[in-house]
Amino acid sequence: MTMPAPRVAPLRADCVADSAGGLTFDVTARGTNGVAHLVLRRRSGSSPTKGGGGDEEVSLPLTPAADGRLRAALPSTVALPEGRWDAYACFAGGEPERLAPGATDLRSLAARTPSGSRGHVAVRIPYETRKGNLTVRSWLRAPHAEAGELRVGRAGLTVQGRVYGTGFAPDAYAELRDRHGPDPARRTEVAVDQTTFGFSVAYARLAPGIWDLWLRPGGEAGPRVRIARLLDDVADKKPVFTYPRARVPTPDGPVEAGPYYTRDNDLSVSVSRARSC
Repeated sequence: MTMPAPRVAPLRADCVADSAGGLTFDVTARGTNGVAHLVLRRRSGSSPTKGGGGDEEVSLPLTPAADGRLRAALPSTVALPEGRWDAYACFAGGEPERLAPGATDLRSLAARTPSGSRGHVAVRIPYETRKGNLTVRSWLRAPHAEAGELRVGRAGLTVQGRVYGTGFAPDAYAELRDRHGPDPARRTEVAVDQTTFGFSVAYARLAPGIWDLWLRPGGEAGPRVRIARLLDDVADKKPVFTYPRARVPTPDGPVEAGPYYTRDNDLSVSVSRARSC
């Protein structure tokens, strides 16, 4: 009777984030020799702005560190386009091995306040996938509108936030866009104070559907900036940050509406027809 081969424990990588947005990976080595790399491969179609990307990868040298481990650094100055990047270790020209997450220290991300002086905000958050593998979620926004406090009321939503990488023009405004439907965008006045902004969303103005929230800091002639919550240590906001829905009367009948974060941590409002009592 042939005995099954013993299961080999997966390679694990400890991750530490720094306040500048960089990551350090410490990989538990198995007595390996020769050249080693940590490889990040971007998943196909993982970008919210364009498809493809499956053949993109970033290779980082793994060098000896303490306790027999190997260390790779991903500084904030190395570009990592927006998407999901699966982590592998490759030793001496062998086949890449999928990495599992070890200890993770992301405390610096929760207190991070980027300057925005480079005109963009870069965010990288390592996380464990459903299959127990290590993946890095990356965002690269230029400029960026960071959602802060959300106040959910009986008739609408108030959003507070901060903009990075650009300033405000006198005619700045916020915009709600129907993601799938033909309805025109809804403009909303925005109050600004240097780099902070605030505006309100009246649910009764919105038809049933998904409405994505945008900031127009330069007015109609300036960039359209998606409002998102990126500057913390939570890779997937949707199941973590949940908000109550409100029942609101409209000329076409009552609706139920409330804010939520998408899979890309962008801020949207969901509106649906209210069920009959």
